[in-house]
Amino acid sequence: MTSRRSLCLLITALLAVPSLAACGAGDSGGSAGDGSLLTIYSGRDAEYVAPIIDRFRKAHPDIHVKVRYGDSAELAATIREEGDRSPADLFFSQDAGALGALQGVGLLKKLPQATLDRVPAEFNSAAGDWVGVTGRVRVLAYDSRKLKEADLPASVFDLTQPRWKGKIGWAPTNASFQSFVTGMRKVEGDAKTKAWLEAMKANGTQAYEKNGIIRDAIASGEIEAGLINHYYIIEGRTAGEVKGNDYPVHLHFFPNGDIGTMVNVSGIGILSGAGQQANAQRFIDFVLERPQQEYFARDVGEYPLIPGVPQDPSLPPFASITRPKVNLADLADLQGTQALLQQAGVL
Repeated sequence: MTSRRSLCLLITALLAVPSLAACGAGDSGGSAGDGSLLTIYSGRDAEYVAPIIDRFRKAHPDIHVKVRYGDSAELAATIREEGDRSPADLFFSQDAGALGALQGVGLLKKLPQATLDRVPAEFNSAAGDWVGVTGRVRVLAYDSRKLKEADLPASVFDLTQPRWKGKIGWAPTNASFQSFVTGMRKVEGDAKTKAWLEAMKANGTQAYEKNGIIRDAIASGEIEAGLINHYYIIEGRTAGEVKGNDYPVHLHFFPNGDIGTMVNVSGIGILSGAGQQANAQRFIDFVLERPQQEYFARDVGEYPLIPGVPQDPSLPPFASITRPKVNLADLADLQGTQALLQQAGVL
C-alpha cells in the first residue's frame, strides 16, 4: 500500500492521483440551490481562514460559500488534474509556488488592475493572475532559555556545523519548507542546495510534519531551534501554556539577505473556468480590505501587504528585513524541488 508521504509526494509532483482525502483534505460549507455557490480551495488552514469566510458570509448573505481545505501543493495538483471540470472558483494558497504552478498551465484568470494595484507589485503575479494577501518570512525559531542572540548563526548554511548536531528541526514534507528550498535553488543553485540538504541530514536534523510542531518541540526543550515561518511564534505566545513575554521561543532573522530569511506570500487567484467569477472577485476584494488585513496582522501575526495597515508590534518592521532577492514566480518549480529532496535522501 502506498505510504502517506509517497502519496503526497506524487500529488505534489502533479501526477494523477484520484483522491486528495488521503493527504488530509477537508470540506466546509453547504450547497446552494440558486446557483450562487462559491467554492474555494484553501491551502491555508481552517484556523486562519474560517474567520474570514464567516465575515464574508455575513457581509454577503446571498453568496453561499463552500471551502475545501488541504495542502497548497496538493490542491494545486488536484485543480490541474480537474482542469476546466474543477468545481473550484478560487484558490487561496499558503505560498506563491502553488499559485505559480497553476499560472504556468493557464488555469488562473487575469485579475483587474485595480485589484493588483492594492498590493506592491513584487508580491503579485507578474502576469496579473494572482494577488498576494499576506507576507510570511522564513526564520530560525530558537529556545531563548538555552541560546542567546549572539549564539545564533549568521547564515542558514551554518546550521550544518557540529555545534548544531541533532538540535535543529525542519519539516521537509511541508509546502512552506519546500518553497524555501525552491528559493534556495534559484538563488544558490541546485548543487549548493543539495549539498546543504545532505549536510543537514548528516548533522542529525530532526524531521517534523509541520511548522507548529517544530515550534512546540522547541518550547518543550526537545530541540534548540528550527526552521519555520515567523508567525507561528505569534500564535505560540497566545495559545501556549506560557504566554506573552515569558514564551521561551524567539525568532532569529538571518542578516545580510541570507536565503534563510526568504519572504513568501499567501495569495489568491480565480480559476479560469470558474462559474462564479463575479463572486470570486468580490471575495478577493473583501480579503484585501483593511479589516481583513488587520485580522491577519493582529490575530495570525503575518505581515499585511496593504500599505498603511499596522503590523504586529513585536515583529521587526517588514521594510527593515534584509531579505534575499527571490522572484516569486520562480517558486513554481516544486517538482524540481521534490526531485532534489529525494536525491538528497530527505524525502
